[in-house]
Amino acid sequence: MGAYVLPGNPPVNLHLRRSGRARRISLRVSGVDGKVTLTLPHGVNEREALAFARTKADWLRAQLGRQPESVEVVPGTAVPLGGRMIRVEAGGKGRRVQLADDALWVPGDAAEAGARVRAWLKATARDRLADASDRYAAALGRAYSRITLRDTRSRWGSCTHDGGLMYSWRLVMAPVDVLDYVAAHEVAHLAEMNHGPAFWATVDRLMPGYKAPRRWLRENGAHLHRYRFGD
Repeated sequence: MGAYVLPGNPPVNLHLRRSGRARRISLRVSGVDGKVTLTLPHGVNEREALAFARTKADWLRAQLGRQPESVEVVPGTAVPLGGRMIRVEAGGKGRRVQLADDALWVPGDAAEAGARVRAWLKATARDRLADASDRYAAALGRAYSRITLRDTRSRWGSCTHDGGLMYSWRLVMAPVDVLDYVAAHEVAHLAEMNHGPAFWATVDRLMPGYKAPRRWLRENGAHLHRYRFGD
């Protein structure tokens, strides 16, 4: 529908959305990127919805104040990899980004370091997610058709009816068992395309103890989106 700026200190950007299924006006603050969505049912005009939003201004600013601050990835920045922090350094040997001890060495123009780190993280994510998916698919006795990486904000992974697996490449920044959990979760959908008891029993069989990494992702996953790579 459009956007509106709620005046005040600080001003709040509202994204207006109309929904045929909504029964009342609602406000949602994304835990991933802080986007504020004002949802309007059919029959409710924008003036009424904005008046509702103004009554919630203090609550909105309190929610936004809890959002993690963005981190721009440049030489000198520390980024997570497999749950441990590594420092981005300019230079190194050769032309490729290289991991050495707790440093990620990025040759070339420092202004392009963020984009190069992102490309390296994506490639590393593909390798690690493919390994985990292969391992769990073999244990399940089911084959997947392909792996796709995206920078999704609403979900960490998905499985299509034709066996395609999609993952957020940012999982490579999470602890290793968290990445493994998401792979086990999506591979389990090859057998159970739902979230019923049989599905969770399959996840438990593939990865006993999955509840702890699942909890980590629910509580800490939003912080993986705070890293910006020059975009």
